[in-house]
Amino acid sequence: MSTITADQRVSQAVRERSDLFRKVFKWGGFGAGAVLVAFGVVAIIMGFSGRATVADSLKQEKIVGSADMTPALIAKEAKDAGLVGVDLPTVAVAGKSINSGPRARAFASYMRIHALEATGGFTYAQMGRFQAKPDAAKADLAVGGGTDNAAAALVDPATKQPVANGIRNLWVTETALTTALNTSYMADRLGLFGIVVGVALLLSGIGFIILSFAALHRPRVAAPSS
Repeated sequence: MSTITADQRVSQAVRERSDLFRKVFKWGGFGAGAVLVAFGVVAIIMGFSGRATVADSLKQEKIVGSADMTPALIAKEAKDAGLVGVDLPTVAVAGKSINSGPRARAFASYMRIHALEATGGFTYAQMGRFQAKPDAAKADLAVGGGTDNAAAALVDPATKQPVANGIRNLWVTETALTTALNTSYMADRLGLFGIVVGVALLLSGIGFIILSFAALHRPRVAAPSS
């Protein structure tokens, strides 16, 4: 009858503890992989859903690019209007439905050029709030036209209030629309980013599960008997 020595008992206890830790880590790998797969699937679904929402919202506005919304034609218009140092669009959307983030961004860039053409190249901050009187002093005039001095502004006979600078107000409308379009582009890119991250999480989770499965079914080398 064989007897178990103290060293053998210690060795057996160490192996049992080692086996326990191995199983914990292996099943932990399965759990981590499952969580990553779940997060990956959710991220992909949310990414596609977000991009679909952007496309549907843009389609509802029924925006179509005007005939001059090509890089060549808008460059000619900008040159004829004397615009210098402005960023010109590089994507043509003439006659195309604005139904995606990239097209929305391109349309917004064309809108900015059109607004600059209308204002002579001046932006909102360079123009006065009111229409200036014909005899207004030069010191009261803004760089881009108009005035911020109510005393130097034209007065509406009906309301007895200074007349608003319509060209400056054009920028308010242009900014509101381009901001909405650029926000659509940003939302579309974030949706695409979510899809990419989701795929990465999904692949990482599958990798964790495969490694854990391989480790769990790896045959254990028996300890040599003394």
